[in-house]
Amino acid sequence: MGTWNSRGLRGSTLEDLINISNDKYRQCNLALIQKIPTPIKPMNIDSKSRRITLAFFDQKSTVDYIGVVQGIPVCFDAKECASNTFPLQNIHPHQIEFMEEFEKQDGIAFIILYFSNLEECYYIPFSDIIRFWNRGQNGGRKSFTYEEINKTFCIHSKNGIMVHYLEMLQKDISQRE
Repeated sequence: MGTWNSRGLRGSTLEDLINISNDKYRQCNLALIQKIPTPIKPMNIDSKSRRITLAFFDQKSTVDYIGVVQGIPVCFDAKECASNTFPLQNIHPHQIEFMEEFEKQDGIAFIILYFSNLEECYYIPFSDIIRFWNRGQNGGRKSFTYEEINKTFCIHSKNGIMVHYLEMLQKDISQRE
């Protein structure tokens, strides 16, 4: 995704780019995807500014995004990796469980993973995530490498959409049929 730099978005986070992409998808009536806020419990609120000054996570969040694409329920998490190895500890067990249950309800779960050192972004289907996860749970490698992912799921910018993941979602759906 080297085009991110050429578009003047250097320094933007992956989630910012996904949020912009999701807005564009909504405007084009392609999808309605919402960022799910992490639930917090405020402990201290400044009485003058009415701002939260201390808070704790109230409960475990599920995934970063959830919504519908042309009638198909989707959920996904956005992850970034600064090396060629992604530690599975960056995916929490409750997230795996949620994605697994989501798929059992005929939804589609995936991860969008940005390798910042390579400036490449990938759609990682849940079938790959669970395979890597189970390998780690059964005593194998507790990470997966850039070399192990399916390079045909590389996400490119297209038509003004910086993280155009809908093409890879369609590819995932086609491979399931």
